[in-house]
Amino acid sequence: MAIDLATVDAWWRAANYLSVGQIYLLDDARLARLLTRDDIKPRLLGHWGTSPALNLVYAHLNRVLVERGTPTIYVCGPGHGGPAMVANTWLEGTYSELFPRVTLDAPGMARLFRQFSFPGGIPSHAAPETPGSINEGGELGYSLMHAYGAALDNPDLVVACVIGDGEAETGPLAASWRAHAFLSPVTDGAVLPILNLNGYKIANPTLLARIPEEELAAFFLGQGYAPIFVTGGFDGEDPMRVHERMADALDAAYDAIRDIQQAARSGGSDASSVSGSDASDASDSPDALDATIAPDETSDPRWPLIVLRTPKGWTGPKEVDSVPVEGTFRAHQVPLAGVRDNPAHLAQLEEWLRSYRADELFDADGRPIAELSALRPDGDLRMSASPHANGGVLRSPLDLPPIEAHAVEIPDDRWVEGESTRVLGRWLRDVMAEHPTSFRLFGPDEVASNRLDDVFDATPRVWAEQLVPGDVHLAREGRVTEALSEHLMQGLLEGYLLTGRHGLITSYEAFIHIVDSMFNQHAKWLQACDDIPWRASVSSLTYLLSSHVWRQDHNGFSHQDPGFLNIVVNKKAEVVRVYLPADANSLLVTMEHCFTTVDHVNVVVAGKQPQPQWLSLAEARAHGEAGLSIWHWAGSEDDPGLDPDVVLACAGDVPTLEAMAAAQLLRERVPGLRVRFVNVVDLMRLQDSKEHPHGLTHPEFDRIFTTNRPIVFAFHGYPSLIHQLTYRRTNHANLHVRGFKEEGTTTTPFDMVHLNDLDRYRLALDVLDRVPGLLEAPGIAAVADEWRAARADARAYAYEHGEDPAWITGWRFAR
Repeated sequence: MAIDLATVDAWWRAANYLSVGQIYLLDDARLARLLTRDDIKPRLLGHWGTSPALNLVYAHLNRVLVERGTPTIYVCGPGHGGPAMVANTWLEGTYSELFPRVTLDAPGMARLFRQFSFPGGIPSHAAPETPGSINEGGELGYSLMHAYGAALDNPDLVVACVIGDGEAETGPLAASWRAHAFLSPVTDGAVLPILNLNGYKIANPTLLARIPEEELAAFFLGQGYAPIFVTGGFDGEDPMRVHERMADALDAAYDAIRDIQQAARSGGSDASSVSGSDASDASDSPDALDATIAPDETSDPRWPLIVLRTPKGWTGPKEVDSVPVEGTFRAHQVPLAGVRDNPAHLAQLEEWLRSYRADELFDADGRPIAELSALRPDGDLRMSASPHANGGVLRSPLDLPPIEAHAVEIPDDRWVEGESTRVLGRWLRDVMAEHPTSFRLFGPDEVASNRLDDVFDATPRVWAEQLVPGDVHLAREGRVTEALSEHLMQGLLEGYLLTGRHGLITSYEAFIHIVDSMFNQHAKWLQACDDIPWRASVSSLTYLLSSHVWRQDHNGFSHQDPGFLNIVVNKKAEVVRVYLPADANSLLVTMEHCFTTVDHVNVVVAGKQPQPQWLSLAEARAHGEAGLSIWHWAGSEDDPGLDPDVVLACAGDVPTLEAMAAAQLLRERVPGLRVRFVNVVDLMRLQDSKEHPHGLTHPEFDRIFTTNRPIVFAFHGYPSLIHQLTYRRTNHANLHVRGFKEEGTTTTPFDMVHLNDLDRYRLALDVLDRVPGLLEAPGIAAVADEWRAARADARAYAYEHGEDPAWITGWRFAR
């Protein structure tokens, strides 16, 4: 069914009216009388500048959906696009279905206006509360990567992504332009980037808006797109001309997407092309855009991209107090800021609102007129009602293969070495083989480095760019995605998870800080969704951080930072989980658990280097269930019914190794000392149960850590974090934590722990220092001197020979 563009214009005007009303109006939503001061919100917090273009795109996409029936979701990138997105979802009826109080009539419109950026209401971004959203606009450049993640394994879906030109200046967005390199036209959907060049940020022009159009076209050609330009709305131009160009542009884009996919899926070349075109006036068209882009059989297809150039704040006030507003940075937020106190501004606001002719768009009851229903797609085809934008409704739990086949066998003497992440990689291979359309692995070029390369037995890396002889594990279709951008990798995974699937991201521990803000945003998204009944649960975002602080001895100080854990634990307890498995079986158990969870951010830190393996699979399962437990076989408590003399605790694989060696030193040289050995795999168990759902109660904590005995704690990260988690505990005053203290360099593994006083000798000396009266016992001072000498000798040997001495590298556990 063909839609008249006059209907598209009517929808656009209605959405613009609703957007302005949300920003300004507290009462008189239908303009039944002249506006008064009391009709205006006391605090004007919305943003107008981006709304008209967002509304234009939404109206035209609805036309395409009604005429073609192509499932599409709308990713809103520009910051503070909430007024526009909420307006369109209300017009579609979805908002009233999900929020029954906000009815599709005049009282509902009044509630819609009042709640926006108002105490107890809704925020100004396209937040989780906004139906159809998987991306909170203004997230520092994440929209396009979210869009590409949503398209993966969704072969029938088009993801339309509107990118603000301020957003386009960010590093994450810049890395996203080439994300189609990981998109298969055979098995995946399509992304349609729509760059809205309105020219300005908050107070400055934007970069892409000020370069010549020929250069902009060349830029996108170089990024692998076929750009289509739509320019209009300037100098009082009739909006109907812009509607015509936008309709032509979207039809061309959807035709190009169909042609690319049909060619690839019919067995033809997956390297199609689409001509660059200009849907604006012919006089505006650079010659470069008239040339057909030749197909290249060695690379991916040229997907369409639309550049929409419209004035910032289009259809709003042209001038305010004789100062230009429309088409300038002044339209960014609230063009008329003094409407409550300035009668001229109030009159100008009323003129602005009435310019949309709302009486033609809403009937006497405040309902959208019947003619607008022609532009409303049916049911789930509405972008605001798409199940892809509420991915939990599509999510199916993973049918995980058993981990038993990959577990490390632990001999009676408890001495065997292994690479924990290599063991995990074998199980991940099976997970990916059994879930060929719902599980993906993402990472910045580190799958092989992190010893996970067995996954390539199940799937190659996806690579839609040129393939040359000698390439390894690259293919047009694959389930591993690698690029040297942690932003891009996390963004793709987030888009994939939020649309109902499963996955994992791996990274060097120090460099995961690059996505601190992305973690923050995703954790807040999950937290907000928890309070929205219609948002279905999505798979947890799980990080595997390998190549960690204690084994960056070859890369040095710049790569030595465990501080991501500090960032994580500051988020709401309902959302975050931190795991520090000490060996391969514990890592298997941990990851098995993480892949079954929903609505969390799981952070797992595990080394890739050969390390001692401590627990059988059965023990690892029990330990994982407990979160922390006493390893009686590692300590020296002859009578478990008695309180120990000291608690030696640890969290992390290298701290566990050093604590085990310290416990052995104490058993051998200080016989009779009762040492309780405690290992922590679930870090949040340390926190008070009133603060975190995984936390221990005070009696449970006291049974393990005692109420009055010294605790020496060897920790993977910064010591202050353990104190932060345990400061309410009865025995906190006796807690002494060793961890990373910003001492690092290119050095040997043992010297690295030595530099930070986390080595076995320092831990054993801490026990001697902290058990009352122990240093005064016969012969103990000599033992302390011996251990201090051993520390010094180990360092001297390493600095002379370039490796740790045999008494360190050859150490093995003995009971």
